[in-house]
Amino acid sequence: MENPILEEVPSGVLVVDKDGGMTSHDLVAITRRQLKFKKIGHCGTLDPMATGVMMLVIGKATKLQDRLMSEDKVYDGSLKLGETTGSQDKESDIEEIKEVPAFSAEEIDQAFTTFLGDFEQIPPMVSAIKKNGVPLYKLARQGKTVERKPRAVKVMDFQLHRVALPEVDFTVECTKGFYVRTYAHDIGQHLGCGAHLIALRRTRSGKFDLSRAIKTEDLKVATREQIIDKMIKLDEIHEMLGSAE
Repeated sequence: MENPILEEVPSGVLVVDKDGGMTSHDLVAITRRQLKFKKIGHCGTLDPMATGVMMLVIGKATKLQDRLMSEDKVYDGSLKLGETTGSQDKESDIEEIKEVPAFSAEEIDQAFTTFLGDFEQIPPMVSAIKKNGVPLYKLARQGKTVERKPRAVKVMDFQLHRVALPEVDFTVECTKGFYVRTYAHDIGQHLGCGAHLIALRRTRSGKFDLSRAIKTEDLKVATREQIIDKMIKLDEIHEMLGSAE
């Protein structure tokens, strides 16, 4: 017999402001524990080093998972020129160091402009894409490198906030499946000195942003009622999506 307490949890989306060092699965586990409810999923992974918007789908909202994951994203990031890493971010050892020329802000802007609009990315080895059923990151841990097919992506807009060589702070608005660390890596390659991502924060996914997010530290101690109060309920989500479901 099903526990009647589970039926008290309404369906909807919980937007969490993810802390660095955590995985998407960590947040799902915390929320399941606090809500005492199992039917919870997440809308796309965020790298452990990344922070910001993580959408958890609860109850019947799990049926909207694919739809919500397909929406455009906005990220704030920082890259460091002159150093490349195997993972394309700060989570692995530096593989190559090059001198960083005295680029002007205009030259940096031009490099970012090169990656505006439609183009292709080669997914990094440290990603969740599977090769013969095995995630690439597991192969990478074994020291293996396999061929990856380029993926079509799009950058709708970008902004540069700070150019303090060798670091550059930026915002990028992009399509789903976009790798910001590959973006940083490719910009470094374009400039001829290499680069890797040193910070990443997702500020928006589709129509969901940080304005209605619960902080990870608050989620860990929140009551069921407090979490339910923070959730965006199913009716509102359908309205936001323009869905007739």
